[in-house]
Formats: sequence, C-alpha cells, structure tokens
Amino acid sequence: MPHQVIHLHPAAPAKPAEGAACNGCGVCCTAAPCPLGQWISKRRVGACHALRWDAQAARYQCGVVMAPQDYLPALPASWSRRLALRWIAAAQGCDCDYLPESIHHSSPN
Repeated sequence: MPHQVIHLHPAAPAKPAEGAACNGCGVCCTAAPCPLGQWISKRRVGACHALRWDAQAARYQCGVVMAPQDYLPALPASWSRRLALRWIAAAQGCDCDYLPESIHHSSPN
C-alpha cells in the first residue's frame, strides 16, 4: 500500500477503528474528499476544501454540514445539509481503512 503524508491538527482525536462512530479525526477527508467534496474541491485527491477544524470541539467537521451556505449558496441550507450528510455517510460509522502513523519532529536546540 502506498504511503501518503497528511497533516492534521495536533489536537485532533486519534482515528477510530473502522466501523466505529466518527470522532472528527479528519483522516478520511484530509486524504481524499468524498464525492461532494470532490465537486466542491474540484479534485479527487488531497484534503477536502470543505473540511473545517472546530477548535472549541477539538475535532474536524464537514463545512457543508456546518455552514452549507458557504459552499452551496444556490440551494436552501436544509437541502445542502441533507445532501452532505448523505454523501459523507453520516452516522454510518468510520469507513476509512487508512492506518495513520504519527511522526513527531523534535525541535533543534
């Protein structure tokens, strides 16, 4: 399996086991956008442009769910939010099979 380097917020929670409830770790959306994220980001690889860090909750969240008017202003917010929840498979459990590794860099003295 090829390696991919992704950069996550240091306070992000650890990736949950596949099938476990989403905890906002951000691994899946940082590695590759979902179908809606591909359309919003205009790319199929790399971090989704709609991925937002929520400092208060210390987790990543989908911007289309949290602020749909910022991403799909032509649609009613309730439609955009429902579309996003369906496309990100909200409440279906983690479907990301990536195995993240932490790399800590020490600062030079």
